[in-house]
Amino acid sequence: MDLFSQSGQQNPDRPLADRMRPKAFEEFFGQEHLIGPGKILSPEALKNHPPSLVLWGPPGSGKTTLAHLIAHMTGCFYVFFSAVLSGVKEVREIVAEAKFRFQSSGQKTLLFVDEIHRFNRSQQDAFLPHLEDGTLILLGATTENPSFSVNAPLLSRCKVLALKPLELHQVTAILQRAIDDPGQGLGKMTLKIDDPVLREIAEWAEGDARRALNLLEACVNLAPELHDQKVVTDKEVREAAQSRILFYDKQSEEHYNTISAFIKSMRGSDPDASVYWLARMLEAGEDPLFIARRMIVFASEDIGNADPNALPIAVAAQQAFQAVGLAEGWIPLSQAVTYMATAPKSNASYMAYKNALEAVKKRGSLPVPLHLRNAPTSLMKELGYGEGYQYPHSEPVKAKEQTYLPDKLLHERFYLPKDSGYEKQIKEWMSKGKKDKEK
Repeated sequence: MDLFSQSGQQNPDRPLADRMRPKAFEEFFGQEHLIGPGKILSPEALKNHPPSLVLWGPPGSGKTTLAHLIAHMTGCFYVFFSAVLSGVKEVREIVAEAKFRFQSSGQKTLLFVDEIHRFNRSQQDAFLPHLEDGTLILLGATTENPSFSVNAPLLSRCKVLALKPLELHQVTAILQRAIDDPGQGLGKMTLKIDDPVLREIAEWAEGDARRALNLLEACVNLAPELHDQKVVTDKEVREAAQSRILFYDKQSEEHYNTISAFIKSMRGSDPDASVYWLARMLEAGEDPLFIARRMIVFASEDIGNADPNALPIAVAAQQAFQAVGLAEGWIPLSQAVTYMATAPKSNASYMAYKNALEAVKKRGSLPVPLHLRNAPTSLMKELGYGEGYQYPHSEPVKAKEQTYLPDKLLHERFYLPKDSGYEKQIKEWMSKGKKDKEK
């Protein structure tokens, strides 16, 4: 199968990003840790024993292009397959054709599955026997962490290659190649694009080669023609770009990475980082109420009694957002985030429950002390329920001697307040109460 025919010349209306897809490793920019002599994607390694691979990386890092180049290098019959548009039925058809091809000509089939993480477990399992018997060589591409999105049996039969976002100078070089190329690129046009403008396009792309080329093409289409020359300025760049497209999916690893960075920034008392991650999530389309719920949990788990106001502020921020809506709801969220980040921190109340839970699991259902039991009937009173209980409001002195834990846990301490914020006062009050009991 000729992957690199003259289709680009036959169809000049294809997007610039597609026309400029590298046709040889020499034209490929980035991923130097994978490509070249002695690397896993060296010509020698690919020609002899091409492995099944999972290409994991952000959009525009070169996953599809690498698959094309690998297939061309190996001499395998190449099949492109989208996990979004196809299913197990199509896999069976491809496998049947691959078996016939191998038996009749000895040619192996390299199957490229784009967005392999879109396949469910049973769909991914359909590949296993055909990888085992050598019918297929699999190249899977994913933007998701394969540890979570690819089944372990399939993952164990593939090598995972992590692709990195392209560096700014690499994206700039890709753009310059497109400008200079007279065949598939813009080389036949009379263009004027100054270096600072080209750099601005590269910066907007954020390491995504496809986005960079699409933006370049849009800028050229928008640019006015002056003296038989297209002049691209920063005005066209801003107009074409409009706003950055953030790499974020509510079901993806990036979703969990970003909320993790948000929580850890508040925990680390960095208001600047905290509000930055808040803006990142909101701009990318995260559910603001999800963020508000995480803040409510954070207020109790990481601030707790060091600042008891944190919890009602978090709840108020959630209610305020629901009252004013998305357009201005970020304002109370930002206020709450900066409050959480700068509040004194303590996880003592969180750990108190964890410690108590451990005692419950270890000791089981210890009996409630008789003096703490309610006695609504005469029989219960005869059995000693409630006997000896001292009501603290009526008998404050006697109540100080009273215990409230099961006998086997009398010496256990679950809540250990810290010297932080209001909790320091709690600690002093508890210490005074302990001394009073010992008198």
